[in-house]
Amino acid sequence: MPTTPAKKRHEAPVYPQTKVSQDDWLALARETLVDEGVEHVRILVLAQKLDVSRSSFYWYFRDRQDLFDELLAYWRRKNTKAIIDQASRPSETIGQGILNVFECWTNDDLFDPRLDFAIREWARRSAKVKDVLHRSDDERVDAITRLFETHGFRQPEAFIRARIVYFMQIGYYTTEIVEPLEKRLSYLDAYVYSFTGQRPKEADLERFRQTARRNGFRARMSCSSR
Repeated sequence: MPTTPAKKRHEAPVYPQTKVSQDDWLALARETLVDEGVEHVRILVLAQKLDVSRSSFYWYFRDRQDLFDELLAYWRRKNTKAIIDQASRPSETIGQGILNVFECWTNDDLFDPRLDFAIREWARRSAKVKDVLHRSDDERVDAITRLFETHGFRQPEAFIRARIVYFMQIGYYTTEIVEPLEKRLSYLDAYVYSFTGQRPKEADLERFRQTARRNGFRARMSCSSR
């Protein structure tokens, strides 16, 4: 079967011998991971769904583990980076900063909760993935901790508040809580106050509500179709 060095595999989106690109393989692998679980992310199964030969897989990936590594890298670039970026945005108050982080939970373009749930399920079966997951959780909490520190919170309070903010939301996803948008938004002031000990500005709350509605937030807590 044909193989190519890693550098060459990433130079062109589609090889002339194939009908699909590396992104096509990755997109289907992510969809399969989310909908069916990692055990169904298999080369032959993906090739059949893409209607290509199994050998075409090797134009883009060394082996199945290489595909898995790409899936984990994509998840980190999307979900972990989103939280870090949002927590690092300039904010005048801690309430405004926390609302910036909350935007991750309202916009699939920033943070994909179903993918996060799938990675956590995968981590139950793989020590390597569990290690990557724990490091990503730490990076996310660290980013939110720095946000609290920026607004004058000292240690260990900044760290504990960051953990409460982050793991509360992860708990929403893992317990598959479903709430209508308006009900969730009705708790917004109380959430921010509980997390920060400070009342957020109404203008910041209203700005967030408008952003959530514009993003079509559906309180996406039902993460697994399995």
